[in-house]
Amino acid sequence: MPSNDPTRDSFPFWTRDKLRYGDTDRQGHVNNAVYATFFETGRVEVLHAGEAPPPAGTAFVLAQITIDFRLEMNWPGEVEIGTAIEALGNSSIRLRQGVFQNDVLCATAAAVIVLMDETTRRSTPLPDDMRGRLAAHVRTSPADA
Repeated sequence: MPSNDPTRDSFPFWTRDKLRYGDTDRQGHVNNAVYATFFETGRVEVLHAGEAPPPAGTAFVLAQITIDFRLEMNWPGEVEIGTAIEALGNSSIRLRQGVFQNDVLCATAAAVIVLMDETTRRSTPLPDDMRGRLAAHVRTSPADA
């Protein structure tokens, strides 16, 4: 692996997920679509259960995700999902993530989520208190770990 790949230290937030037999495809490895679900688990845990639950009447929506598949994963087992906040916009949060199996990096993702007003269905600014909590965790690169 290239030396600029993220390491476990690149991610301040962690969660786990179990690999299920149904996650595998006919080649016997974890299906590529399941990786997106793992990244979702990491985002949801950081925001909803952790640092920035959305205020009443708002919700986070995924605006963009790019996944770089590095190594296949195989059932059975668990994965660990690391998440880092890379930048804050007016209504958006840019995240970097990694999925590890047995301490080996298997995939990375870059994602942008947007806070949306559930009535207007339009983006809405991040509240100041949320921005303050998240700003304390912004890491612009893996070297910021």
